[in-house]
Amino acid sequence: MGDKPRNSEPAWPDEELSPAALPDKRLARRLRRLLDQMSAAPGQPVPAACGDWAATKAAYRFFDNPRVTEHGVLAGHLAATAARCAANAGPILLLQDTTEFIYSRAQPGKIGFTKTVNGGRYKAGQPSVVTLCGMLMHSSLAITLSGTPLGLTAVKFWTRTKFKGTFALKRQVNPTRVPIETKESYRWLENLRQSIALLETPERCVHVADRESDIYELFCLAQDLGTRFLVRVQTDRLAETTPETTPRNEAHRVFAQLAAVPWSGHHRVAVGGNEDETASLQVKFAAIKTLPPIGKQKRYNPQVLTYIHALETDPPSDREPIEWKLVTNLPVDDVNAAIEKLGWYALRWKAEIFHKVMKSGCRAEASRLETAERLAKFLALVAVISWRIFFLTMSARAKPDAPPETIFTAAEINVLDQIDASRSRPRLQRRTLDAYLLQIAMLGGYLARNHDPPPGNMVVWRGMTRLHDIGLGFSIGASRRCG
Repeated sequence: MGDKPRNSEPAWPDEELSPAALPDKRLARRLRRLLDQMSAAPGQPVPAACGDWAATKAAYRFFDNPRVTEHGVLAGHLAATAARCAANAGPILLLQDTTEFIYSRAQPGKIGFTKTVNGGRYKAGQPSVVTLCGMLMHSSLAITLSGTPLGLTAVKFWTRTKFKGTFALKRQVNPTRVPIETKESYRWLENLRQSIALLETPERCVHVADRESDIYELFCLAQDLGTRFLVRVQTDRLAETTPETTPRNEAHRVFAQLAAVPWSGHHRVAVGGNEDETASLQVKFAAIKTLPPIGKQKRYNPQVLTYIHALETDPPSDREPIEWKLVTNLPVDDVNAAIEKLGWYALRWKAEIFHKVMKSGCRAEASRLETAERLAKFLALVAVISWRIFFLTMSARAKPDAPPETIFTAAEINVLDQIDASRSRPRLQRRTLDAYLLQIAMLGGYLARNHDPPPGNMVVWRGMTRLHDIGLGFSIGASRRCG
């Protein structure tokens, strides 16, 4: 009885699970139960979410089971993401990013290490170097052009047995001459390949990432797969030289060619998400034949890539000017197309918000699990729960007038209707997605004043917790009524 969900009707966890991905039906039922329990209490420790010692012990056994993998936990969600992408028209942005989950353990070797940081200085003046215990997650999040997160398309969890500084390694080996397959940065290529294989529509996908993804091998892989990319530039690569542009025996670089191009137009953007504060950017773009690194020119061919440069004019004195240099294989024929790509890259911040929901909302770093294997399965489950919170918030902004049934389950809508019916002055005047999400946000402390910004992820996850608690109270009260 304990493994059955409280509501017999289909619920959102069923859409995000794949029983076939686990080796045992009992494990599939336990995963369904865990997702139901943890999504009803996001941010709560495993014992608090499970409710009693028997369920908690069953959860710990699930995370400790060697036949369960993080890929099995996420298989259903990945398939559901592919279905949502197929149902949405237009380009799909694949936001790739890496985040760290830091833990404090008496035996950090059971988990592993992420990096070393400067912890200050001892009294004698020597630097204090601290090695952080934790795990890393590299994920690809599919979103629409309106910013609605459709789900994860690829995820990798890993940890390091020992951290080695890259600057120390560069003194011994030129990193451009090391095969990409032997580097940790190979994860960018793996995620791109897995995402394209999952969605099966490479022509619709645009890989969007920050400067860490400025890898020539990734550009070549995207061309081989028939897909697109939009990456912020950090490397001033070699460009094809001509006698007219380059003196004899002098290597020509991409940035020099881009600097010689005149500015094409201007664009205004909001600063820090504040519509009242805007910045004026001058924009230029140029198609440049880019050469691979010298040590890899026998393996990779030159590519004609488009570079977009945006620079703020007249920045305020209290901050650095906004400056973006992007590289893409998307067609950019005029300044409007360049500005459009700048808007697409601005959506990359959604990946940071997703990680914030995992850490601040679902408190993924508060887990007390002792090994990397257990934590990877736990974090995979938390990722699905965090995605749904993010999905609820952004869906209401993208399609406020959609019916609530498109996102919420019948049980959640029923509880909200009962809460509203108990008020002396009902608030649900319209049966829309935006109206129902507003009620959930108000349960989480959102004030809904005239000039308040739209509800954020934090108030939504607090509201969802209260909603599930109220729904449980309603179900208990209904089961005890006498006929």
